[in-house]
Amino acid sequence: MGIKKGLSVFDKEWTLFLDRDGVINDRPYNDYVKNADEFVFIEETPRAIHLLNSIFKYTFVVTNQQGIGKGILSVNDLNLIHKKMTDELEIFSAKIDEVFFCPDLANAFSFFRKPNVGMALTAKKKYPDIIFKKSVMVGDAISDMQFGKRLGMTTVFISNNLNEVRKNCKLIDYSFINLNAFASCLKV
Repeated sequence: MGIKKGLSVFDKEWTLFLDRDGVINDRPYNDYVKNADEFVFIEETPRAIHLLNSIFKYTFVVTNQQGIGKGILSVNDLNLIHKKMTDELEIFSAKIDEVFFCPDLANAFSFFRKPNVGMALTAKKKYPDIIFKKSVMVGDAISDMQFGKRLGMTTVFISNNLNEVRKNCKLIDYSFINLNAFASCLKV
């Protein structure tokens, strides 16, 4: 049995795309997570991902990481950050099926940098059974919402800024204060 969402149902035919910074882990103010020691889960996020794993077929992370393009961290640093994330999620019987990232600078206008859809198309190439109309994009930036809408996804905005939600209501299907609030809403 799926979870009711308007006229649709979230179930094992659905795919979940998550932004990382500000959704899964604390976003450092005006900075980047530069190493595994700086990666800190937002409270209750592992539990939320565990619950979401029981609802969705796949759970992917799609994350812009221009800190690599700026020389602030290396791809190896990013891989170690993601290893820490996935290792700690395993403790909660939670998982990320795959992490897709774009190291390009914002001004490079990369096809792979959100709001462009390159990371999603890469995921679709590796997992051909993904149906974008049966996918959810959860993010804390308007570029995440644009990414989702460009592919026909349901969008979930993580924010406590109601003015931002109102201003961008055409891009946002649902808004929650954090990932745990979204997951808890789906709990049956």
